[in-house]
Amino acid sequence: MLYPIGIQNFEKLREGGYVYIDKTAKVHKLVSAGGYYFLSRPRRFGKSLLVSTIEAYMSGKKDLFGGLALEKLETDWAAYPVLHLDLSGKAYNTEEALLNVLNYHLEQWEKAYSAECIDNNPETRFKRIIDAAYAVTGYQVVILIDEYDKPIIDNLDNPALQDYYRSLLQGFYGVMKAKDGSIRLGFLTGVTKIGKLSVFSGLNNLNDISMDPEYSDICGISGSDLHNYFSESVNELAERNSMTENECYSKLKEMYDGYHFSEDSEGMYNPFSLLNTLQKKRFNEYWFETGTPSFLVKILKQTGYDITRLSEDDVEIDSDMLSGVNDYINNPIPLLYQSGYLTIREFDRMFGIYKLGFPNMEVKKGFTKMLLTAYAPVPEKEGNVLTAKLYRAATSGKPEEMMRILEGLFARANYQIQGDAERDFQYAMYLIFELLGEYVRTEYQTSNGRIDILLQTEGYIYIIEIKTDSSADEALAQIEEKGYAKAFAADSRKIFKIGVNFDKSSRRIEEWKVL
Repeated sequence: MLYPIGIQNFEKLREGGYVYIDKTAKVHKLVSAGGYYFLSRPRRFGKSLLVSTIEAYMSGKKDLFGGLALEKLETDWAAYPVLHLDLSGKAYNTEEALLNVLNYHLEQWEKAYSAECIDNNPETRFKRIIDAAYAVTGYQVVILIDEYDKPIIDNLDNPALQDYYRSLLQGFYGVMKAKDGSIRLGFLTGVTKIGKLSVFSGLNNLNDISMDPEYSDICGISGSDLHNYFSESVNELAERNSMTENECYSKLKEMYDGYHFSEDSEGMYNPFSLLNTLQKKRFNEYWFETGTPSFLVKILKQTGYDITRLSEDDVEIDSDMLSGVNDYINNPIPLLYQSGYLTIREFDRMFGIYKLGFPNMEVKKGFTKMLLTAYAPVPEKEGNVLTAKLYRAATSGKPEEMMRILEGLFARANYQIQGDAERDFQYAMYLIFELLGEYVRTEYQTSNGRIDILLQTEGYIYIIEIKTDSSADEALAQIEEKGYAKAFAADSRKIFKIGVNFDKSSRRIEEWKVL
């Protein structure tokens, strides 16, 4: 079986004999209604392939759809003029960067439809191209814009360039409203729908289908898709990893399933990670290997958002806020949802509130590793090594060894917390043990108060209390005063009580004691 990993061109996929999960019935329904659509999905979730599929369809390439649902649904197969603008694959860090991309596409379209270029204004040129394409072909124009928000997202921490890009794109995209009579279909994709930063103000008839139940599975791979298209591949994966078929399906679900793009919708698998796993016969965090979203780390550190809340799987947000990114500095949750790091778990219809959580283990673990590099002196590729060392110490009943590992970690010369040292140290400790929580049980709450870190293995229980600019004895005293260990009085496992003191001025673990 040929897996279409990294293939975003529908024609190449079909002609190359790669497996294709048929989404064309959804495409036909969308196109038949006409109008302007916007679809938000996380990166590497199949948006570009969807755009390419629409392009092939609207270009009248019937032969590419043999055996697919669309072959029987479509009877016309007219060749509409398609203007496809792809803003991905480019770093937007200067004013010229976006202009260069727009000019490249405009020049190609002007040549294709013999459109006259009177001045260099992108809006004016875009209007003339639409008129020329309609006049030359006799068909209304199809406009496809992939990753519309890439220039804006690249500059969330650069307000001046962000404003320039927003103004430029606002006028450019606004052309679609002015030339509505000449346009058959408009389809735009992106990772986010940025509210106050919107470039859509001139396009008020845009139909956002990002959370429409009808199109919740238009990108990605569903559980039924996995069984229908890849059952043989799953069997091969199970054999390679010495698993039963059911164990393999459960592992795939735990690692890569769980994306919900509307309430009550079927969970979707991350297609990039799933296909890589099936091809390489090995479970891994493939989505995160392709790059980490540095802008999210910057935003989370700017906001001061309590990242420990993310592990509780009960982050709540009003439904009106989830589909936009109005004030990401004060509330980064919509941005985390639209970027694919949180997903819908439940929906309270009475109050219109969504409950969000990590979609799967790949995202939870990868996201934690990503944040760990921002709050602790752990290089990007050393998270697993640190986790393994702590796991071996914890499961062997060696709290002193565990603390020496942590003490040495924060003694690294390159550890320089900027800003709130106490908060950042607490976050760093939380993230370290959150990674360990994939292998052992970690909790943070008792009926008598909040334990900073509670670690449980098969044979041991670790109660860890953290103080700053205080003493390890005071931390141990709080464990006794609050009676944190009483909840485990009947437990046969050995209990270790650990007091930790962090010095904010030296940014080090100054002292720790074990009882």
